[in-house]
Amino acid sequence: MPRILTPATHSEETLQIAYDLLSPGWELVMAPHGRPEFWDLLQDTEYYIGGGQFPHGPEFYQRAPKLRIVQTLSAGYNTYDLEAARAAGVPICNNGGANSTAVAEHALMLMLAVSRKLIWQHEGVVSGRWRGNDFNSTKLYELEDKTLGIIGLGNIGKKVARRARAFDMQIKYYDINRLTTDQEDALGVRFALFTELLKISDIVTLHVPLDKSTHNLIGERELAIMKPTAILINTCRGPVVDEKALYNALRDEKILGAGLDVMVEEPPKPDHELFTLKNIIFSPHGAGPTWDNHWKRWRNAFDNFERVARGQKPFWIVPELRD
Repeated sequence: MPRILTPATHSEETLQIAYDLLSPGWELVMAPHGRPEFWDLLQDTEYYIGGGQFPHGPEFYQRAPKLRIVQTLSAGYNTYDLEAARAAGVPICNNGGANSTAVAEHALMLMLAVSRKLIWQHEGVVSGRWRGNDFNSTKLYELEDKTLGIIGLGNIGKKVARRARAFDMQIKYYDINRLTTDQEDALGVRFALFTELLKISDIVTLHVPLDKSTHNLIGERELAIMKPTAILINTCRGPVVDEKALYNALRDEKILGAGLDVMVEEPPKPDHELFTLKNIIFSPHGAGPTWDNHWKRWRNAFDNFERVARGQKPFWIVPELRD
């Protein structure tokens, strides 16, 4: 019976989903990561499911001589040791866009929350200030006719674009993999150069993986290029944005506001300087894990395992490990 191993970090509710989806003839086992029982199980494991919490170096693969695939339940894979996986000849596959709808919706939510000063309005109501709100000094903005700049047009970026069209936004994108004209027409987007996109966008939303090329992708220079009325949204990875540069830009009102679901250090220190500002909204890296997409994540993982068992190539191998 083929064995699937996963760290013992899942709730009973999500594990029940996994067991409901698991095909007959497959074994799903759990153990605390790094404990002796984990390493013992890994010796005979062909299929592994991880969530990204634990980096896997050469030792992991040395202790897993039968391993055929590492499958993540997350979209991001920046914590995985890609060189160790390459040396072992084991593909790492991400979740195939299982959380792309959730993250796309969350990005739109942050755009609306920042544009409409949702926290300010909420605090006014609960503090007893129902009347007397100054909507002239505290300006609220609509999304209609605003230019949305999407940096990274993968699964999530494309879904953001589709949802933004419902708000009648003008959509530009920058990606190293440019669409054809027909593809742009179908999606309702137009390509812009990176610097051009920063200059013309009313809202810039980030949907790129974290690697050497995207670390501090948005820094002092990039923020200085953006409009003083622009909003920055980050739902991908914290280190894509230079937080000190963002703090300075928001403090000095070089840009209008920001919405962050991710930060450089997670969890951040309680006295983080960004927390002193009123023109930024946070969520706790919670864009992806909705209750709806647990089924999608486990389903994609099991489908990939069954493909490998049939001798087929798995889906969603991370780009760095593709042939």
